[in-house]
Amino acid sequence: SLNKVVKITATIGMVYSGMGPDSRVLTTRARKLAAQYFRVYQEPIPTRQLVQRVAAVMQEYTQRGGVRPFGVSLLVIGYDVAGDKKPHLYQVDPSGSYFAWKR
Repeated sequence: SLNKVVKITATIGMVYSGMGPDSRVLTTRARKLAAQYFRVYQEPIPTRQLVQRVAAVMQEYTQRGGVRPFGVSLLVIGYDVAGDKKPHLYQVDPSGSYFAWKR
């Protein structure tokens, strides 16, 4: 449904499958990570870097004691305006592993 499609930045969006509350936590975290990157470098975060950082958060929850892993899989799509100017699509699993889909 359209409720599972979220905008992270002007050039990056995300679709999730799984638990809604977990996706809202990751959406908020992704937006904060993108804002922090922009504050430091004054340019939008590259899609791959955002995916790496969100995947690291998911992987940390998989291994840390006392918290449960995130119950969502993500598809992150973005267009890098500062880099190669091409669209990118990544899949992030609940374990924190991620990979790019080929163009």
